[in-house]
Amino acid sequence: MFRLALAAGLLPLTALVACSAEASSDGSADEGVPAGVAEQYAVLAEEVAERGGQAETGEWTVSYIVEAAEPWHEAHDGETHFREPTAQETHHIEIIPTETATGRIVPDVPITLQVLDAEGKVVDEKQLQFLHSTFFHYANNFEVPEEGKYTLRASLGAPGFARHGEEGEQPALAEGAEVEFEDVELARE
Repeated sequence: MFRLALAAGLLPLTALVACSAEASSDGSADEGVPAGVAEQYAVLAEEVAERGGQAETGEWTVSYIVEAAEPWHEAHDGETHFREPTAQETHHIEIIPTETATGRIVPDVPITLQVLDAEGKVVDEKQLQFLHSTFFHYANNFEVPEEGKYTLRASLGAPGFARHGEEGEQPALAEGAEVEFEDVELARE
């Protein structure tokens, strides 16, 4: 059921939590879905439900998650270095773009995220990085001056990958999107 519902785009992220129970004791998932795939969508759904939200626009479903500032490994000049959050960074904000029709997380999407205060002033703006974790996502650490409610504005460009298709047809995800999440509580953890 999981594979069919996901392929048909019938499962919102919140419904994917129940599908993780389909993983069998040998580590695989029922109906050919690898356990890691079921787990990533289950964890993603849980985190969006607990610390985020979701919006649909056109071909895109865009989710966000807000957490305390986090470290990560990043590459410079061919070497990997561990990066701790700076003292000024207060929040780690994740954006997860998925294709609405399939539910798949979309790679190679240029994303800019703005954090706006109650007056609409941008208090921080950053390009997001594609990060590997339990689930793939785009994120960065942000500096938010004080606790309160903010608007998150995510601007997604068209992905840079090639697309299969026939001449004359509109390729999937050929246009980006912009979504806003209002009244997002940004508290210090």
